[in-house]
Amino acid sequence: MSNTPIDPVIAEEVISQFNIPSFGKATIREVVAIASEIEKKTGEEFIHMEMGVPGLKPAQIGVDAEIAALRNGVAAIYPIIDGLPELKKETSRFIKAFIDINISPECCVPVVGSMQGTFASFLTCGQCEKGKDTILFIDPGFPVQKQQITVLGLKYESFDVYDFRGAKLEAKLESFLAKGNIAAIIYSNPNNPSWICLNEEELAIIGKLSNKYDTIILEDLAYFGMDFRKDFGTPFQPPYIPTVARYTENYALLISGSKAFSYAGQRIAVVAMSDKLYNREYPGLTEKYGNGAYGRVFIHRVLYAISSGTCHSAQYALAAMFKGASDGAFNFVEEVKEYGKRAKQLKEIFCNNGFYIVYDKDLGEDIADGFYFTIGYPGMTGGELMKELIYYGVSAISLETTGSNQKGLRACTSFIKDHQYDLLNERMQQFRIYHPID
Repeated sequence: MSNTPIDPVIAEEVISQFNIPSFGKATIREVVAIASEIEKKTGEEFIHMEMGVPGLKPAQIGVDAEIAALRNGVAAIYPIIDGLPELKKETSRFIKAFIDINISPECCVPVVGSMQGTFASFLTCGQCEKGKDTILFIDPGFPVQKQQITVLGLKYESFDVYDFRGAKLEAKLESFLAKGNIAAIIYSNPNNPSWICLNEEELAIIGKLSNKYDTIILEDLAYFGMDFRKDFGTPFQPPYIPTVARYTENYALLISGSKAFSYAGQRIAVVAMSDKLYNREYPGLTEKYGNGAYGRVFIHRVLYAISSGTCHSAQYALAAMFKGASDGAFNFVEEVKEYGKRAKQLKEIFCNNGFYIVYDKDLGEDIADGFYFTIGYPGMTGGELMKELIYYGVSAISLETTGSNQKGLRACTSFIKDHQYDLLNERMQQFRIYHPID
């Protein structure tokens, strides 16, 4: 009889069918498929922590606005390629309300989720100047963005920020930028998967070096306002969300409806470029398209070729959510604090059973509780821990796939159900018995 909740014979059989050379390098989708198949074959419930899908209801204000738009017939009409005027106006206002940065409505462009936003941004950045064909990732990060780079035929470099926080970040970044081949730098803040948050000192360093080396910064704000250690939910009042936009004009912000508004299914986001970047002409873009202005190439060449516009009705939804938030009628931050509550409970269960938090500090301050957290277990690599937890009905992804050099896993809080805390605790107690710590 097996000592694990999941029959190891069945688990091994399913895993082998996927022919994954190194289990620690399994993609998010592969881990989801493996866990789901084992769940189906054994009838045992899995605790799914592998995929970053919102686990809350979509913001009703957005749903109502989208339904109204559909009833008014927008589904029959192609959306304007550069975006619904109302959405552009409300995006500009939303950014002012919660970040305290001025960006003209013209420079706020809807995209089919931040995934399309990064894809289009990588493509445009990589064509701006001859010799600048490499994207620098401040890791750990979202694995699929590197896949986008591969699809585009661009190059990338990366480093794990774990050992380069604070003032140490400057020398590390400059070691890459000094080569002259970096077209853009990308990072998420809060970070997926570690949930660290780059602070004003670090963002100032990034901005200063962006100016010195003329490098575009792509700031992925997928988890907008979700550092719950501070209350970012009141419009037009501090504290404002930290951003590199205070320190450089070479930036584009990616603001998604997926997590902050639980609107992932409609694939809606905005790329907000600084006025300077939007209007700047680059020699590479002029040579390729005849018109070298970054914003116009981004919209009329790149986005037009990829999708010919962003879902019409979803733009009405995002405009309504931005407006409600900026008006103070819809506190989106309060809505998503549930993820922080879940993270706190989950971390306690793991830590009480011998696990540790891998990325545990933000420059001496405890890491925030949020959408993701990271766990390790003494003596195990990320791949080993990831596979071993499968036998205990817990699925997560290895930090190895995120560009991290640390040993451990990324765990997502979004799919956790109320009854699963006791189940997880029971299974992790069993895990510790059969995996004693020296």
